[in-house]
Amino acid sequence: MDAPRVPTAPTSRAPAPRARVARVPARASASAHAHAHGSAPAPAPASVVPAPAPPPPPRADDARERTGREAEARAEAWLAARGLVRVARNVRCRGGEIDLVMRDGAHWVFVEVRARADARFGGAAASVGARKQRRVAIAAQVFLLARFGQRPWPPCRFDVVAFEGGEPHWIRDAFAPG
Repeated sequence: MDAPRVPTAPTSRAPAPRARVARVPARASASAHAHAHGSAPAPAPASVVPAPAPPPPPRADDARERTGREAEARAEAWLAARGLVRVARNVRCRGGEIDLVMRDGAHWVFVEVRARADARFGGAAASVGARKQRRVAIAAQVFLLARFGQRPWPPCRFDVVAFEGGEPHWIRDAFAPG
């Protein structure tokens, strides 16, 4: 038992920090005791050692994001092989997102990349509806304003690279902002 503490007069110094005492779990100390005395430790009851929890199943969002990133990388490489030059990737702003910004000669190309395993429900290209087109156009305007300000903007177009069944389909000038 510890000795009772005696109150002391206050001082202007800060109190000395307390030493930390390492705590050893009971099972580990019993094991160490048994090891030191040459006897085998008693096995721990099954209720003491819980089985490790299985890893959580992959989220659908994670798989979808990974598929999207892979499709964007493939689309970028595929377009670069056809002479386009990357300017930016995954441009995000409050109004929307642009998967790829590339240059095709003097034209700045804003590319939406879509991937579908098959063409059911309209396929990848059909999934770029009017709402998505507006969001890409807004993001393109924000990008161009930040890049060029009040100077004249270069000619632009909006393309779609749609992967269906793993095959790329490039739709040049897929939509006009409006």
